Formats: sequence, structure tokens, C-alpha cells
Amino acid sequence: MTSHEASLTGLVIRPETADDHRDVHEVHTRAFGDSDRIPGLVQALRVAEAALAPMSFVAGVDGRVVGHVLLSAARLDAPRRIVDVLSLSPLGVVPEFQGQGIGTQLIAHALDAADRQGVPLVFLEGSPHYYGTRGFEGAGALGFRSPSLRIPEAAFQVARLSAHEPWMTGTFVYSEVFWAFDCVGLRDPED
Repeated sequence: MTSHEASLTGLVIRPETADDHRDVHEVHTRAFGDSDRIPGLVQALRVAEAALAPMSFVAGVDGRVVGHVLLSAARLDAPRRIVDVLSLSPLGVVPEFQGQGIGTQLIAHALDAADRQGVPLVFLEGSPHYYGTRGFEGAGALGFRSPSLRIPEAAFQVARLSAHEPWMTGTFVYSEVFWAFDCVGLRDPED
């Protein structure tokens, strides 16, 4: 796989290696706050048994890892059959490098890699204002059902790739790892 050069001087996007694990942990700790939940999710997804191998990419600037994106196996419960799809989560960039297009480049690289692997769909939960300009559409309006009532309708999004066929609709199903780490939808902070 070749490196993906971006407009930011010195930015290289490449596959994550085992040597990057500590840096990726730091990226998500800083991007999402002091919680260990997101770094723990990443670690668990790396080793989870799944129909599709995870695809993990880092963004480096001058040799320093400043961003990370992970695509992991999920399923679509379609009327014809179960379809292997991917979930894009998490996406993180360290705060001092946010707003420079690194997240956009990571998303583009990840979607291109998924498309080359023949994956038909990539799902995520996130801001429609951000992801809507980066290849994602509202999934509900396209015939997909959310795996949880706690996911705001606007946040449930999908990117339809080259291998997508019109019959591929139905319910999106996260892998068990997302449920185990309680990383599906929004929890009521009052509870």
C-alpha cells in the first residue's frame, strides 16, 4: 500500500503498525479526553475475530503520529442475506493538528481502501455537517435501520461504495466489541 500525501506539508497517511499502538493510544486519549474507553475500543477491535480484518491508518507529520482512523467489521442484516460491511470508528486527531484537513484525508484514505477491498458499505455515527461533505449520507433515508434508538437519526450515516447493490438495505449491526465498550449511541447523562 502506498502512502497518501496530503496538502499539509509533511503529512503522510499509512497503515498502522504495532510500533504505532502507543502513539495511537495517545491520539485518542488527547482527542477524546482523559477516558480510556476509546483507546480500549481500538485495542479490542484490533484483535477481535471478525469476517473482515480491520483496516487501521495513521497520519504522521514529520514522523509524529497525529491522527488515526479505524475501519472494523460489522454486518448488515439485509433481506437477502447478511452482508459484511465496515464501521468507521474512531477517527481522532490530536487537538493542535485539528482543523487542518487531517481527518478529511484519513477518511478519504480509509474509504478508498475499503472500496479497493470490495466492501459495499461503511457506516458511522457522527456529525452530518462534518461527514456529509466527506462521502457519507443519512443512512435512514436510504433504507438502513439503526442498531440503537440512542443514535440520533442525523448521526447515523453511510458511505455507499462501488460494490454496493440496491438490495443491500436493512439493519446495521455493530460488532460485539462496540457493545462491550458501550460505544453505541448516546447515553443520557442524567442516568
